[in-house]
Amino acid sequence: MAWDAACNQDDSAVILVPYGFEFMIQSTIFTGPCQGGLVFQVTCFVSPVMLFFVPLEVCKDLLILVIGYVLFNEKVDGTLMPPDGPDSWPQKNSRRQWLVFYRINEMSLLGGGVIDGRGEKWWDLPCKPHKAIRFFMSSNLTVQGLKIKNSPQFNFRFDNCKNVHVESIHITAPALSPNTDGIHIENTNGVEIYNSVISNGDDCVSIGSGCYDVDIRNITCGPGHGISIGSLGNHNSRACVSNITVRDSVIRVSDNGVRIKTWQGGSGAVSGITFSNIHMDNVRNPIIIDQFYCLSKGCTNQTSALSVSDILYENIKGTYNIRSPPMHFACSDSVPCTNLTLSDVELLPAEGDLVLDPYCWNAYGNFRTLTIPPVSCLMEGIPRSNLNNEMDYC
Repeated sequence: MAWDAACNQDDSAVILVPYGFEFMIQSTIFTGPCQGGLVFQVTCFVSPVMLFFVPLEVCKDLLILVIGYVLFNEKVDGTLMPPDGPDSWPQKNSRRQWLVFYRINEMSLLGGGVIDGRGEKWWDLPCKPHKAIRFFMSSNLTVQGLKIKNSPQFNFRFDNCKNVHVESIHITAPALSPNTDGIHIENTNGVEIYNSVISNGDDCVSIGSGCYDVDIRNITCGPGHGISIGSLGNHNSRACVSNITVRDSVIRVSDNGVRIKTWQGGSGAVSGITFSNIHMDNVRNPIIIDQFYCLSKGCTNQTSALSVSDILYENIKGTYNIRSPPMHFACSDSVPCTNLTLSDVELLPAEGDLVLDPYCWNAYGNFRTLTIPPVSCLMEGIPRSNLNNEMDYC
């Protein structure tokens, strides 16, 4: 296989998907670690330094991929796509994954090309389709300059990764396409997501359990479900998320703005979160903490819950959809939210003059400045339950 040959090369290399060509790729796991850099380039010439292949239009029996490695550089200038829908998916191949990069170090996925997920035939199916691109147990990753559209489910997913840099990507899917999260991270740290545009049917960015040291900056998000921490604590699980910053971004025409969502019955903590300098444009829930997250009507009340504390909302301004209050702090009955700090928050209705009151339940915090609208329901100080009980911090 070309990947194996390239992965065992000592010299640096690039795999190139050239402009103007389209390549269909089957479900594939690209496994490392690799020895050195590679170049995969689509042409008919072979040299000792580079490996070349012809496009599918010329040679049907060759599978072409563009993956660069500088100490892995993958450059995509053409179009990559999976088989067209479940009927075209080979039965021997997993439908739960398409392109997986496993145990790769120092990889860059670059280019001005397009990754077309061909998700339209998957969205109405009851089964969960595949994620488009997944990085697993990998480090020192860069994804830059790509356009990805119509993924069957998550567009990019990073699991158990370290030092991830995502920049200048453009993700699109219809507003009603299910579970098409733009970027999802889980058990991953040292993440930078910068200067990107994401419009889809779910979260623009979703941050799962085990994530810390995450910086998100200059994102244009929406339509979609906003930028979310969670959901966390499902099936009574333990989850820890800390040191997350979302700043200098725009969220427009979305169901949510900046959201923290946890299930009842979980344990662990969400702490050290900053949402700063964010503009809201006709967003239904611009600021929301939901510790009663549930996808059905059958969720039962439970006393255990994650701790949510040390959350800063700073310079968040714009308009909200009047179907919901501009701020919604629904915290656990048994584990209150604490040290919620609001500064320079100004949220006005997108239509009409009726200003809705914020909603609070068991939420404690403070104000550095006056807010619009006022959040009179936010309680001051430290709840007695926190003083008397040993909290389940991470």
